[in-house]
Amino acid sequence: MSVKSSSTIADETPNPGLSAAEVAQRVSQGLSNVNADVKTLSIPQIFAKHALTLFNVVNLFLAFLVLTTYEFRNILFMVIVALNLGIGVFQEIRAKLLVDKLSILTTKLVRVRREGRVLEVGIQDIVRDDLVLLSRGDQVPADGVVVEGYASMDESLLTGESNPIEKKPGSTILSGSFVDSGSIVLRLTKVGLSSYAARINSEAKYLKPVRSEILDTVRMIIRFSTCILIPLGICLFVRIYFFSGRSYDDAILQSVAATVGMIPQGLVLLTSTIFAIATTKLARKQVLVQQSYCVETLARTDVVCLDKTGTITTGSMELAHMCDASGNDSSSACADLTQALATIVYAGKDSSNETARALMHAISQQNVKPSKISRVIAFSSRTKFSGCVTAAGEALVMGAAQFVLRDEYPKYQHVLNTFAPTHRVLVVGRAPGFDKQGALMGTGADIVVFGFVTIREEIRPSAAETIAYFAREGVDVRVISGDDPKTVSHIAGEVGVAGAQEYVDCTSLSRDEDFLAAAAKYHIFGRVTPAAKRKLVRALQTLGHCVTMTGDGVNDVLALKEADCSVAMSSGSAAARNVSELVLADNDFSHLPDVVSEGRRSINNLQRSAALFLTKTVYSALLALVCLLIPPYPFIPIQMSLINVAAIGVPSFLLALEVNHERVRGSFVVNVFERSLPASAAIVGELMVTMILCRVFEIPQETMSTLCMIEMALVGIALIYKISLPLNKLRIAVLVLCIALVFVGCTCLHDFLRIGVLGMSELGLCALLSAGGLVLFHALYKATVEHKALDGFFTLVKRATSTRTFDALKRGSK
Repeated sequence: MSVKSSSTIADETPNPGLSAAEVAQRVSQGLSNVNADVKTLSIPQIFAKHALTLFNVVNLFLAFLVLTTYEFRNILFMVIVALNLGIGVFQEIRAKLLVDKLSILTTKLVRVRREGRVLEVGIQDIVRDDLVLLSRGDQVPADGVVVEGYASMDESLLTGESNPIEKKPGSTILSGSFVDSGSIVLRLTKVGLSSYAARINSEAKYLKPVRSEILDTVRMIIRFSTCILIPLGICLFVRIYFFSGRSYDDAILQSVAATVGMIPQGLVLLTSTIFAIATTKLARKQVLVQQSYCVETLARTDVVCLDKTGTITTGSMELAHMCDASGNDSSSACADLTQALATIVYAGKDSSNETARALMHAISQQNVKPSKISRVIAFSSRTKFSGCVTAAGEALVMGAAQFVLRDEYPKYQHVLNTFAPTHRVLVVGRAPGFDKQGALMGTGADIVVFGFVTIREEIRPSAAETIAYFAREGVDVRVISGDDPKTVSHIAGEVGVAGAQEYVDCTSLSRDEDFLAAAAKYHIFGRVTPAAKRKLVRALQTLGHCVTMTGDGVNDVLALKEADCSVAMSSGSAAARNVSELVLADNDFSHLPDVVSEGRRSINNLQRSAALFLTKTVYSALLALVCLLIPPYPFIPIQMSLINVAAIGVPSFLLALEVNHERVRGSFVVNVFERSLPASAAIVGELMVTMILCRVFEIPQETMSTLCMIEMALVGIALIYKISLPLNKLRIAVLVLCIALVFVGCTCLHDFLRIGVLGMSELGLCALLSAGGLVLFHALYKATVEHKALDGFFTLVKRATSTRTFDALKRGSK
């Protein structure tokens, strides 16, 4: 057991707490408070997650085949695989370490009473029936029953309700809540996995699938490629080795070249790189990205569900209004009120209570010198007031109007009714005095009322601007909270949430149909339980929305796991941070527009560049089929490297880094396919004609490979030109660079790339065939992209590859 400090304290209570033997017995019975929080993946798990993929396994097998030929330069394609693995593992481990650090920083020791002594022990070392001592600001480590004292509890992380809940001896308190004021002794009844927070967390420990159209598309391409490359590769090897009289090395290299071309290696690396750049930029803005593909999901989001407490509001309180006993708020009328308030607040010097912090901050902004005091009356959750006695003998009191004014409360009802229903009202006045126990002397009529102060939840300064941004971008905002729906409605209206005047109390909803109807109609949801939050998210998804959920407490965990994209505040519970894809390190959700902008840049540029990679995948598969009839395959892996670099890799990476904040339009898979198919068809058509002519005129294999490479490169550059329109300086520079790379590769590096030197007749044939390929490409591109000739086909492809389709099939199978 780890005990930080121990001290014997005079203890008059008849209950001394557990003995050392009783603690040891409970530990042996498994009744200790084991850490049941939802945890981040371990580093080995992260590595295995990225390494053990179909993409890596296929490439590793192909690399092994190349090694058997001792042609080591043809294994360069594994560099892309290694880079992709490194980028993915690095960025996820970095996010894990930062989130784990946040959890460590929020961990505190717990004070327990054992054998009449008060000890400080680790949270994992407390056991069932331990007596835990809690005071203002402490978090409850496990479920228990109050045996001594009174306190106001902040249960916002559990219920989302921001109002303090009064607790007294016999009251049950759940783990994860905080002591807002007062002090108590809690006997633990449920620890570890049986506690309330642990039960919520256990429901969140299922594997959440990554919802990303880009990832679905890439995986679909890899699955499709793998399904066809294995039989195609085997057939191509058999055709070349057994029926064409080629050597084993030639057959392996040509077969691997064909199959490697079918795998979109560069697309996988480009996707990882673009999202890694996005996560790096966002990290500088205090946004920790734990799952890189969520940047895309947030960019596609059309509904954002905000948890009021800690998201729209800061979780802190602020002074809202001051007035004298008759409701006059002039500075002269409030002079006595301000003086008395400053004296009471600074007499208490209590900064752990949110109300006290708000008042201290407000008074510090005014030039008021508090009076000297002789006695302090600390705030009690039982009496609902605090106070002091000045050196001059004046007794000052501040507290809830009903408890301070008592029978005189109705006299001031007309003033109290002028305050907003969401404000907490405190009365400040002079009392006859306090008895030895700190109770007020006299009656309500003896209280001289100086005035009233109201406290409200502090709204984030950026909240209105952020919500206005979502409104401009067509993103619907829904506010989901455990608070009273009227309170939520009022605060949501202050920051400009559309439809805030209409709300629903979720305790009135029971059936799934009720949640579906409410999700379609309302924007404000109050009294929402953790299970109800999840049902609301599911209802919105059923209505066809892409949902982002923000939250900070245990009560948000289930909904965070269910949402398409989840965003947690770093100051919230460790469980909320660990199940979310995004963590706002500075707790400011105004960074969400930055994430949306990065996502738009990533998606818009990626779907333009992805067309280049998909072109190679399609024409490689079709060309392999052609070569089964007209062998040999025209390339070896090293020759494909020039096309991969000059016509695909370099331009795609450069174009993908452009600034692009346009709204994401259309489907990723459709946008990519409609641009790539014309180029693929043109390349296969011209290469098939080239291979037939070379067989007829007995042109050597090396010359045929050179002709095919140049023709492919020119169509690839033509595709780059099409997707770059309208041209700017960067795009023109990219086109020039691509042409230069092809030229240098065919001239200066022809020996390394095993490219033949063309004579005049071969050059003429190359020019003729290339011109035909370019004309065919232009015609197909115009029909497909401009005239939308294949829209029906692309719609079927989109439905087959959508995340929603997969999710629906999974739910149906269950």
